This record gives sequence, structure tokens and C-alpha cells, in this order.
Amino acid sequence: MFQHTLGDLLRRTSKRYPHKTALSCGDVTWTYAEFEAITQAMAGGLAQHGVKLGDKVAVISRNSHAFAALRFALAKMGAVLVPINFMLSAADAHYILEHCGASVLCTDAEFAPLGQQAAHNTAVQTYVWLPSEGPSKIPDGFLDFHALLKAPALEPQALDASLLAQIIYTSGTESRPKGAMLTHSAVIAEYVSCVIDAEICEHDVVLHALPLYHCAQLDVFFGPSIYVGGENIITGAPTPDNLLRLLSEKKITSFFAPPTVWIGLLRSDQFDRTDLSHLKKGYYGASIMPVEVLKEMQQRLPQVRLWNLYGQTEIAPLATVLKPEDQLRKAGSAGRATLNVETRVVDDAMQDVQSGEVGEIVHRSPQLLSGYYHDEERTQAAFEGGWFHSGDLGIMDEEGYITVVDRKKDMIKTGGENVASREVEEAIYKIQAVSEVAVIGLPDAKWIEAVTAVVVLKPGHVLSEADFFAQCAGLLTHFKAPKRVIFVDALPKNPSGKLLKRELRQRLGAQ
Repeated sequence: MFQHTLGDLLRRTSKRYPHKTALSCGDVTWTYAEFEAITQAMAGGLAQHGVKLGDKVAVISRNSHAFAALRFALAKMGAVLVPINFMLSAADAHYILEHCGASVLCTDAEFAPLGQQAAHNTAVQTYVWLPSEGPSKIPDGFLDFHALLKAPALEPQALDASLLAQIIYTSGTESRPKGAMLTHSAVIAEYVSCVIDAEICEHDVVLHALPLYHCAQLDVFFGPSIYVGGENIITGAPTPDNLLRLLSEKKITSFFAPPTVWIGLLRSDQFDRTDLSHLKKGYYGASIMPVEVLKEMQQRLPQVRLWNLYGQTEIAPLATVLKPEDQLRKAGSAGRATLNVETRVVDDAMQDVQSGEVGEIVHRSPQLLSGYYHDEERTQAAFEGGWFHSGDLGIMDEEGYITVVDRKKDMIKTGGENVASREVEEAIYKIQAVSEVAVIGLPDAKWIEAVTAVVVLKPGHVLSEADFFAQCAGLLTHFKAPKRVIFVDALPKNPSGKLLKRELRQRLGAQ
């Protein structure tokens, strides 16, 4: 019987390219044949310790070769991967472990204390140590990753692609995260969209630096690259200096990062001294790329073709793509629906809005989640009207290109008017001294919500409040212009590079 699960993708690639480098991480390098054998052995080792079909296996770890092996080992045995954000508190991680019913928790040495604290009074019975990019010690009470690999390889399993492959908990603005359930078939349908529309191919040398617990790095880049037989460089340290070193030393040809990380590279004093001549494909996503930064990237990296990738966890996660030829022609756009996705922009009655009008972005696709784990009410609400509701507001033009205006919950209601924070941010990025900005609404007696700009200045630049407001007045209509500006050294971000606007609202709203 023909099988088409995530584990089968690696197996078939290992037969096509057995001696080609599959991945490198620190001092570890595996060929595709070795990677396949290691994942089979790891699956056998986990099975010896009681892991079986359908079991939930959680992971709290930085990127590593061991994390990559775990991903495909679980796929081969029909167990379910539950990646957890390592920036969460023990209480938040505890909620996820308890909610999904994980029986096994895998961590690196750094996050072992967090994992053990989070797993207290949950169904977790087994702990597995995952070696890191650098040297580390096995925590007490943990199974040794290397010892697992000494087990007999797992016998081939008859697995159906409709089986659950992963539960990824969304990092939304709601009080409790939702567990998006994604099957093997949904994830593979998304891989096909990535391969076609993001032009992922076997000749790529890909740097994976953003956290693998996030589906953008895991399922837009790492998984599809394994599918086609690319070479993969993995690091758990996405600092500008480390990234620039690896981009040069490893002759990276393909790299994804959210706008905040690209901005960090551009601002590094090492950027212009680094040989980036091998880099040919650049991808951005996870949050909106300011148009002024996009123009700077094209000027300083003229050999790099750029893609904007938009989506969310629930669609595995790629939904729309803005391709290289459209970067300036459609600057600021999220592009058009990817190969296996159908997208509309609708009003509250699920009717298509007119071109240029704001509505909610909705999708229909084989890539979509099968539901939220143990949450039928929110599953039904998300699929109201037969389409998945993204929660994003957007505009579709006459050519079908979508521009994301804002999250529904991020619209600022000021003085009776709706203001999209993105529009204000795009204008502020035109101010030469501004390196980064986040625009939020803060409580205000006059405006109800005051449009507030939280600004990081470029090194060596000075900007007074008066100069800032004067320049904004020339860029924005009065009601959209910021009423407050707060200068900070850095903006809060999660490891995926997303700006944490909720944290800014909580911190600054209390002042």
C-alpha cells in the first residue's frame, strides 16, 4: 500500500539522495541516509519506552539536530508532536501539557528545569534529553537521546495520512491558547504550496534560525526542504552576529526571518563587512514588513530575490505569497493565495467586499486544521459559513492581491474613527531616524484610545518629540497621527520575531 505521511517524505528523499548532507547543527552533520536511520532508531527507542500511536509528545527546546530527528521519528510511529514556546512561563506551559495530555516531554538542558516544573501534576511520565547545538549535560531523570538511538529501528508502520501529525498552540490575544490539530495530509498539502510558490528546491542551502517550535520555520522551510532534498543548517542562536557568520561561512542560499530580524541584520555593524554573495532567496513573514525597510533590503542585497509569506498556524501555516517580481509593484501586499489555498475578503454576512474595501480574510484549503483540540465551540466559530476565519482584516485589489490591514483586535478606535496601526507604522518608517516602531492604542480621556507610537531610534540618531510630531503631521491625516510617542531601547518580541503589542499595551497602559 502506498503511504504518504511526513515520515514517508524523509524515507523517499533518503533513497534519492542517500549521501547528500541533510542537515548540520554545530559539529553534527548527517547525510540523508544517516538522518533516516537515526529517526527510525529514535522511533524504536521511544517505542521501547511506551510511546505508541496517537500519543502526544511535547518538546521545549531551542533548535537542534535532535529536535529535527524527533520531528520525523514521531511521524514514523504515528505519535503527535506538540511543540511548546520556550519563552512561556511554567504556568502557561503547564496548561498546554495538561490540555493536550502529553505523556512524554523532550527538552534540552537549558529548558529542563522549566519543563519539569511545567509538567508537575500532568500526564507526563517520561522525560527525554535533546542535545543542543553546543556541549550540554544530561539532566537527572532524563532519557539520553543517544541511548535511544541504540534501540532496534522501528518496524515500518501502516499509517494513514489522515492521522494527526501535530498540535500547535496558537499565541493569540485570548486568555488561553488554542491547540490547532493538523494531520499529515494537511501539512503535506502545505509543503506542496511552499515548494511551488516559494521555489524551495534540492539545490538550496537553507539556514533555519527561527524557532522550530513555530510552524513557519518548521513547516514552511524545514519540512519542505527535507521533502525536496535541500541542505539544512540549523542554529538555535538567531543573533545578528551568529546569523551573519553562518550566512557567510556556510554559503547559505536561502534564508527566512521576520522583519525584526532582517532589520537587526541591516543595522549590524558587521553587515557590510560580511560576504553574502551566495544568498539568492530571502523570505520574510510572521509580521508585516515596512515598505521602507523592504526598499532598503533590495538596495543593500540586490542579488537576493524576496518573497513575502503570509498565513497562520491554522493553515499549516502558508496562505498567500507575494513573489519577487511583485515586491515593489505591490509593495506592502501579502500577495495572492498560494497553490492549495482559496482566499476571500468578506463582510460580517460572508459576502465578498468590493475591491479596495476592508473585510475579514477567510480561507478554504486542504491545508487547514481539522479543529481545535478539545474545543468544539471555538472550532465551529472559526469555520462559520464554511470558511476558516483568520481574524485578520484585509483589502483585495482587482488582481486578487491582498493587503493585510490589521488584526481585528488591533484596530485603534480613536475619536470615533478606526485607525489601522499598520498604516501609521508605514508612515513613521519614512522618518529617517526611526529603526523600529510599534503603534498601539492606549486609554485616553479625550480620544478614548490615543494613537501611540513606541519608537526605537537608529544608532547615532537623535529625534525629539517635537520633531517626531512635526514629521508625522506631514505624513498622516490629523486623526491618524500619533498623539503620544514613547522612545525605547528595544521592542518586546517573541522568539519568532513577532512584536508583542499586547505586552506593550499592558505595560504602557498601566503608566
